[in-house]
Amino acid sequence: MRYAVILAGGKGTRLRPYTVTLPKPLVPIGETPIIEITIRRLARARFDVATLAINHMGDLIRAYFGDGEKFGVPLRYSLEPEPLGTFGPLRLLDDLPEHFLVMNADVLTDLDLGDFLDRHAASGAAFTIAATRRDQVLDFGVLGVESDRLVSFREKPTLTQTVSMGIYGVSRHALGFIPPRGAFGFDELMHKMLAAGERVDVQHHGGYWLDIGRPEDYELATQKFAPTLDR
Repeated sequence: MRYAVILAGGKGTRLRPYTVTLPKPLVPIGETPIIEITIRRLARARFDVATLAINHMGDLIRAYFGDGEKFGVPLRYSLEPEPLGTFGPLRLLDDLPEHFLVMNADVLTDLDLGDFLDRHAASGAAFTIAATRRDQVLDFGVLGVESDRLVSFREKPTLTQTVSMGIYGVSRHALGFIPPRGAFGFDELMHKMLAAGERVDVQHHGGYWLDIGRPEDYELATQKFAPTLDR
């Protein structure tokens, strides 16, 4: 069974003013809401069901998508009584299968979501992170110093890092690390699982990925991603 949880409860404060009147998942890329792009990708990947974890303006999201029939995948909804962070919402779901997908609602990617989940389920890992590479330019001159003497200098160097894509393969075993109350984030879960010696895998993706967290990210998506929706 292919089951997905889409985290759609955030207020999207970093994306203002676009999120003043709309919840972030319904902000359009072209004419299509961000989260609809993800739901249609889940349908193409033959997911059996997706649960939308909603909070802020959740009624608008539920009204737009309904039961999901016209989007190709049955949809359920889980209403957070309060902001619960990235992984706190999972404690509200009592029908999760042995292996399932969790992803942020504001991610655009060409990652094969079904293949990603299948590989996680076959791996034996308790948790798998979809990851990509990102370059970050430091806006400073970086000094190499030994014994108070300069030995090297780099002007505004570019650092390449492996980063989380906000897409995760999760096994039920990992749910035992989520506390019974309060908000609980991805960072807290990773620290607890690593401290316990749990196996956390990383699947690298070299294709398209964009996290729409800031207005400039949204503008980039409308310029480069939206035109591909009609192809």
